[in-house]
Amino acid sequence: MARKSRGFMQTGGLLKTRIRSASESRGFAETRLLTHWEDIAGPATAQICRPVKVSYGKQGFGATLTLLTTGANAPILQMQLPQILTKVNSVYGYNAISRIKITQTAPIGFEDPTKALDYKKPTKVLSDKQRNIVEISVKGVSDNNLKNALARLGKNILTRNNKE
Repeated sequence: MARKSRGFMQTGGLLKTRIRSASESRGFAETRLLTHWEDIAGPATAQICRPVKVSYGKQGFGATLTLLTTGANAPILQMQLPQILTKVNSVYGYNAISRIKITQTAPIGFEDPTKALDYKKPTKVLSDKQRNIVEISVKGVSDNNLKNALARLGKNILTRNNKE
């Protein structure tokens, strides 16, 4: 690639055609829909979904935008579809998208995969009285492995029944 001016060329200029061809293969003629999704849909909506595909009809009119979300967020997203449709079409400048389809995925791994590894289930704490009940219940068991297993079982049952 020959250049007449000196200096470095911006990365965006070098990759522009490749990015456009990759996004167009998924139906995204307007790459801003991918790169600025949070600005288009809004931060709250962008947290629960992301665009994955734009498919066009046989005549080329009335494209369908496919959004990926988790199963729990699908009903919330369903209620927001008219607003999302308006916002997306404002990016295109005309009513390019006529329908939005929601596709669901598993909740873990939807966001950044490193965040999914940090997920910890909130733990409920037993009161001193409940811990004493468990200790008294397993006191007469002589086998330590069985005693520990029964103590864990008792704690799990009491934790599950905690209303706090």
